[in-house]
Amino acid sequence: MAGLSIDRGGARHPLIELSLGRLREFAREPEAVFWSFIFPILMSVTMALAFPGGGNKPAIVGIPQGAGAAAIREALARDPAVTVRDVPAGGEERALREGDVHLLVVPTAPPTYRFDPDRAESRVARLLVDAALKRAAGTADPWTAREEPVQLPGSRYVDWLIPGIVGLSVMGNGLWGVGFPIVQARMRNLLKRLVASPMRKREYLLAQIIGRLIVLTPEAGAPLVFGVLVLGMPIRGSIAAICLVCLVGAFSFGGLGLLLASRVRTFEAISGLMNLSTVPMWVLSGVFFSATNFPQSMQPLIQALPLTALINALRAVILEGTTLIGVARELAILAAWGLGSFATALAIFRWR
Repeated sequence: MAGLSIDRGGARHPLIELSLGRLREFAREPEAVFWSFIFPILMSVTMALAFPGGGNKPAIVGIPQGAGAAAIREALARDPAVTVRDVPAGGEERALREGDVHLLVVPTAPPTYRFDPDRAESRVARLLVDAALKRAAGTADPWTAREEPVQLPGSRYVDWLIPGIVGLSVMGNGLWGVGFPIVQARMRNLLKRLVASPMRKREYLLAQIIGRLIVLTPEAGAPLVFGVLVLGMPIRGSIAAICLVCLVGAFSFGGLGLLLASRVRTFEAISGLMNLSTVPMWVLSGVFFSATNFPQSMQPLIQALPLTALINALRAVILEGTTLIGVARELAILAAWGLGSFATALAIFRWR
């Protein structure tokens, strides 16, 4: 009777051969190897940079200008668990909303703590700062600080989050909605048939982007309408400016989708490339938490990403009422990504 490893003819058991064959198939798929072994390590390193473990990440406390600010700054500087940042006049609300600071300490008598109670790091910062200031005063309970929870529409975490969700939607739909159908058409040999037509490559590629722009309004509008009607999020900028920012963002990611799909011939390959492009931006670009959590040395790279530019522009226009001139830098970054990707895709695109 044949055993599991050796049969009567000396060959290995079919179960072993099939298992080894499947292992060889896996090893010959670079995408599978990357997502199974390399990507989890990269994500772990990235998140470790944003959120250092061991309780070593200090509470970031902002101190607005005013009488008494120097004394508070000096008292907090003695505590290694607190990092003090000066906040310019008029920038207090934005610093809290963007997550640049976890807590604002207004130099009144007694001091006033201004923070978002929906953020865990802000609640922890409030406790650390209160204890540090009372130790500096020399008594256990010299006073009771005033609290000003930031719950006004436009200053809440949820208001900060919604433009990030809109940017995430524009990116995902732009990349997958453009790149995936091209690869699908190539696999079905539909692109080969278009070679004999009078249509040019640029016309075909532009049509893919225009097709996505047509459905841009409901994609970007649905989260905004929900935020306004259900959550009470204010829209302080013009609707026209928001539409233009979304339009440029959709063009940028549509061009990137064309580039990724320009030569790919399998669903596995395009899925891997799409995920490789989008997942790092989900983490780095400040969708769910501020990009300032990452080290300063990474900021030039993060700020150059198209999703970072799109989200920053949307937040500025929606929450602060910034005009298009105020987000010209972000629009230029998006346009550069879109034009550069489209030009490269046009040069390397293959019908087969």
